Amino acid sequence: MPFSWSSLVVSSLLFGVGTALSEAEAAAIAGSYAANIKVVKNPAYAIDVVEQIEVTTRSKVEAFIAKKVAAGTNNNCTLENAGVRREWADLRVDEREDYVRAVKCLMAMPARAPKDRFPGAISRWDDFVAYHMTHAAELHDNYHLFPAHKHFMWVLETALRNECGYKSWLPYMNYDRIARDLVADGTGATSPHFNGNSSSLGGTGDYDPLYTGVGSAQTRIPSGGGGGCIKAGHPFSEYNPFTNGTALNKRCLRRDLNKNAALGATADRVYKLMQSQDIDTFYNMLLTPPRNLSDPYNWGVHSAGHYINAVDPGGDPMTSPGDPVFHFHHAALDRLWWMWQLQDIDNRLYSVPLYGTVVPMNMDHGGDMGGMGGMSTGEQVEKRQRVTDPNKMVIDLEWLSDIKVPLLEAHDQLGGNRGQFCYIYV
Repeated sequence: MPFSWSSLVVSSLLFGVGTALSEAEAAAIAGSYAANIKVVKNPAYAIDVVEQIEVTTRSKVEAFIAKKVAAGTNNNCTLENAGVRREWADLRVDEREDYVRAVKCLMAMPARAPKDRFPGAISRWDDFVAYHMTHAAELHDNYHLFPAHKHFMWVLETALRNECGYKSWLPYMNYDRIARDLVADGTGATSPHFNGNSSSLGGTGDYDPLYTGVGSAQTRIPSGGGGGCIKAGHPFSEYNPFTNGTALNKRCLRRDLNKNAALGATADRVYKLMQSQDIDTFYNMLLTPPRNLSDPYNWGVHSAGHYINAVDPGGDPMTSPGDPVFHFHHAALDRLWWMWQLQDIDNRLYSVPLYGTVVPMNMDHGGDMGGMGGMSTGEQVEKRQRVTDPNKMVIDLEWLSDIKVPLLEAHDQLGGNRGQFCYIYV
């Protein structure tokens, strides 16, 4: 039976903003997919060039999964049972509120991270921060950046659903929408992501004159006018983030919503990224595009997305998962990687950036690498270098998950991880 694609333009009242899409814009999201996959778009936003690429990949998704089903390699993943990850603003208000509730649920549950190593981790949410903080070097090398974060996101999504009753799937962010919504002083009053309502991730922080921005001297992103604690009454204003260390250090979640950062990840920049012809170019363009002194927002999509919500913990690459915005950003990167793979799936699915041909991430990795705590730096590097074949690498999230995923299986979100990875982005 042929698949049918269901396209909905829902009343703006359900989203809390906007007006109806035009007929042309509604037609732009037409395509074909399994009947259970409904594309619901917030009428406040026009379809951008990156979303148009996503539309063109839908037939490729169908062909890819059909080929796997025919070969018996889909691990029971089909388009009929796939999860659907949506952009935050495309969720209904009640769906966003359910996500906020589930995150707060994890923040209230006891930690599972080893107490002897992480006495300051007090919640299930902190478990994820503790892992990212102490495995940053491995999570961010060229082999692991995409697949290891894919597994990291899936484990979080599973915890939200199984432990806190979240009914949907992990949302992602559309940087172009945020760049449009944020004003120069960081106010997100019109943004479903940051307007401070109960269905948002909270707003910016109070103005802090001591906070001047984030980044290195050459690529510094100036303050967006915040830097202090998330305003009282906003979602997550009561959260005490885990520190970049192991001890308990209660303090507020500080944030600086930054339009300057968002302007480094607009749809035209992401579109250019998607034109990369090989994984090394894609990786380099994402992380460190060629310097362009005439471009004031030439941060690279990865850094730009991270620093939309900079300060503490968002401005610290180690503890950045403490701010819920982090997970929307890495889901967005996962989406872009998958869309890039789909454009030539046979050649790109298992493509890995190669050492010596890629620009290293501009990030102080620190921490231990994959359970190597207590070793000297030299011992850590030696141990990691023993395995250089991606076919032999395994992603081990330790206390976060009992499932150890072969690295290249985490390249496939439709049947990878023994079928546990089974989702699409719309």
